[in-house]
Amino acid sequence: MNACAALADAISGLAARGYSNRRFLKEIGHLGGVRRGPFWVTDAASGGSNRLKGRGFRAALDDDTDGQARHFAGTVAVTVRIGGRLSRWLTAHVLRDAPETADGRLSAEAVEFVRLVRSDELAQAGAADWVRRTLCGAGAEPFSAAASADD
Repeated sequence: MNACAALADAISGLAARGYSNRRFLKEIGHLGGVRRGPFWVTDAASGGSNRLKGRGFRAALDDDTDGQARHFAGTVAVTVRIGGRLSRWLTAHVLRDAPETADGRLSAEAVEFVRLVRSDELAQAGAADWVRRTLCGAGAEPFSAAASADD
């Protein structure tokens, strides 16, 4: 399964719901198994759950596991709640994801994604395309675009 493309498609669906930016980002976190309510911290501490198993991420962001969609979504969930600075610190010092590793780079992209959405530099409507352009490897175009290309 191309989990990066599935993540982008799910984000596109969330964007269509018209949530506030904060709620939108929390919903993305839910894609990674981090609950919306007060127990989010236990989910985040346990690593969330791998609802979108598979690959499809750029080589620089691929750690050779099927959990990168969960990693991105979970980092979004944490960052929207505690901020980018503390998220970066936790990623590097608690998770031990050094900045030059695939996980470290993916975490940095998640923190940047939250910053862009919260500052309105990235509209929710453009979030799925941002994921496809920034995170996904080849073959991550939207399902409808892929289907029409075959016609």
